[in-house]
Amino acid sequence: MIRFVFAALLVFAALPARAVDIQSVTSSGGITAWLVESHEIPFTALEIRFQGGASLDAPEKRGAINLMTATLEEGAGDLDSHGFAEAAEALAAGFSFNVSDDVLSVSAKMLTENRDQAVALLGQALNAPRFDQSAIDRVRGQVLSTIASDAKDPGAIAGETFARLAYGDHPYGSSINGTADSVAALTRDDIIEAKARVMARDRIFVSAVGDITPEELGAVLDTLLGPLPATGAPMPLRATLGLTGGVTVVDYDSPQSMVLFGQEGLAMDDPDFFAAYVLNQVLGGGGFSSRLMDEVREKRGLTYGVASYLVPKDLAETWQGSVASANEKVAEAIAVIRAEWARMAKDGVTEQELDEAKTYLTGAYPLRFDGNGPIADILVGMQLSDLPIDYVNTRNAKVEAVTREDVARVAARLLDADSLRFVVVGRPVGLTN
Repeated sequence: MIRFVFAALLVFAALPARAVDIQSVTSSGGITAWLVESHEIPFTALEIRFQGGASLDAPEKRGAINLMTATLEEGAGDLDSHGFAEAAEALAAGFSFNVSDDVLSVSAKMLTENRDQAVALLGQALNAPRFDQSAIDRVRGQVLSTIASDAKDPGAIAGETFARLAYGDHPYGSSINGTADSVAALTRDDIIEAKARVMARDRIFVSAVGDITPEELGAVLDTLLGPLPATGAPMPLRATLGLTGGVTVVDYDSPQSMVLFGQEGLAMDDPDFFAAYVLNQVLGGGGFSSRLMDEVREKRGLTYGVASYLVPKDLAETWQGSVASANEKVAEAIAVIRAEWARMAKDGVTEQELDEAKTYLTGAYPLRFDGNGPIADILVGMQLSDLPIDYVNTRNAKVEAVTREDVARVAARLLDADSLRFVVVGRPVGLTN
């Protein structure tokens, strides 16, 4: 989730600073939000985040917060599941509830003429969800189906194996879905407790974009979030990264292998983060212009695609990548990736690579930001990442300031081909644990 948010932030920040006027609004109840006020269209998008997400599952209750989140819209107040859906449709309002390792997300879109009714309806879901047993059991069945499907999906197997190796017993080390056994054992009381653990006022971040004034937004904030508990469960401790260099093979009957690889990364507030981001653009983040794509696909035909990316979670940081290759070619693909990792650590980037990466990162068209909803999502992501409200005015200058020397320093500091852990799901030729 954090990786996607930051990638979107980079594109958003390419917009002219004058294009977005961000206000900080604090309600009478003390809840703060960021607002972009725009009255051209009678429509408002609202994004709410509860920090901690599925990592706040109680011990032995893995999957409870995920199941709870998926059940929030299955009836609230006097409305059962069908009644809630019909009421939202009648108001032309859209609500969605999602959870990841670090955040529980609530997204809402509403017309100005129906805003009061839409806010009241959403408020019921946040503050008075029914959690009917029939709804819990129905959603539980969907989660169990997902768990069973993931157990047969090579990408999911690679992701869960890598997470377990990287994060161990930390919540990051297991799926937010839980296991078939843990989900089957969850009770309605567990679901109620899960809500109290994560949906509290001491971990809220909010943004709004559209046809709403600061005063109106303040009232909305107090209506929606004021009744929530003041505090939730304590935040988890930082994860201890357990990655070591080497290869982990998970046997899977397939003609090709799915590979996830990674090492230690760096936090978004690290002074070298922008240099690392530019470096990664050259290494594996730039699509067909990246070194990994050129060496692994274009020159050798070992894959259809390979990429690398920074993953700065709230409580741990990794530098990861992925590739899929035929079983008889995957060993060579891994060797080439290691070699490119080492070459970048030794030699850094060329002046041309640096210029092209910075030109892309500062000039990419803001395709993700074509409406109120996407912009609201970015604003709340900025808050979660502890970025200043004027970040859009300073971001491009930070990218432009990155030099070849900066990239070389960061590459030498961080990139370590010997510490890369490769998780290979398939039947690779010439690779063993």
